[in-house]
Amino acid sequence: MSDPLDGVAPAALDRALAESAAERGLPEYYRDCVRPLLRMPVTQWPRCCNGGCDPCSEALRAVAAATLARLGISVVERGEHG
Repeated sequence: MSDPLDGVAPAALDRALAESAAERGLPEYYRDCVRPLLRMPVTQWPRCCNGGCDPCSEALRAVAAATLARLGISVVERGEHG
């Protein structure tokens, strides 16, 4: 599977992630929890376990999806086979 972030400038990735996190209220110190999701198939993203985690996996998923969208990468295209 190819890296969906190939060709994305680090500054553009950082900006997209910062904007997506800010608009969803995810604190800056959790942004690094989102980064691995950006390179994983959506089907492998963690789901909420109803355990009261902070941050909830659903919040991380939302920020990851918004970040990819800002970069012009469709979340639908990021299925199991990339």
